[in-house]
Amino acid sequence: MIGAIIGDIVGSAYEFDNTFDYNFPIFGPDRSFTDDTICTVAVADAILSGKDYQDSMREWCRRYPHPMGEYGGYFFNWVMRADPHPYNSYGNGSAMRVSPVAWLFDNEADVRAQAEASAAITHNHPEGIKGAVAIAIAIYRMRIATERDSDIFERVAQCYYGDNAFMNFPAKGYFDVTCQGCVPLALHIATEASNFEDAIRLAITYGGDSDTLGAIVGSLAEARFGIPEQIVDKAKEYLPDEMIKILDNFNSCCK
Repeated sequence: MIGAIIGDIVGSAYEFDNTFDYNFPIFGPDRSFTDDTICTVAVADAILSGKDYQDSMREWCRRYPHPMGEYGGYFFNWVMRADPHPYNSYGNGSAMRVSPVAWLFDNEADVRAQAEASAAITHNHPEGIKGAVAIAIAIYRMRIATERDSDIFERVAQCYYGDNAFMNFPAKGYFDVTCQGCVPLALHIATEASNFEDAIRLAITYGGDSDTLGAIVGSLAEARFGIPEQIVDKAKEYLPDEMIKILDNFNSCCK
């Protein structure tokens, strides 16, 4: 979960001003959490507290109505309206918020079912659901693997997106917010990376929707590599106390 949050914070400065300099500063005063972190915390809180995914998501997003970068228009309308309904989205938001599911459930059938449920409140298009399930299954399989082989991510990509999943990506810098564009790319980057920080740098410097790609790659890289403590500690400085409380409760449940 914290891997997704770190990727979001690091990428927040570059979402609308991409950098292709691999040696960019990881943290800085121009960073903040965005809607990606808020939604990830909301999914974790729903599971930890037994809330409905929809109720938790709307509660957290209403609490933070104007994060850095704002929300997508359709999603914000869903958050604020009196009678919310899923809107057939296949955007990458379903994949960026799903990581808590992969850590808080202990068999693959439950992970798949809960990933579907977390997506379907908004992203009920088959591609939106598939993107969430693919990321959750990839994290779960890496998490339980005896050897954290990078081939795990490639096999998941092939399972959900076909044998050519690692061959057709959006051009660098292209702002692709779809699951079908972003999820295979995130799995590829997490496969090619040599450590957690390398994964984040590769994601951010790919460009496009950098904070969300960073969040998805960060969630995958956490499962594969773990995260250096100093990076976790620095990221937490950007979070309000109520988010840190959810994160601490999440960590306690994952021990």
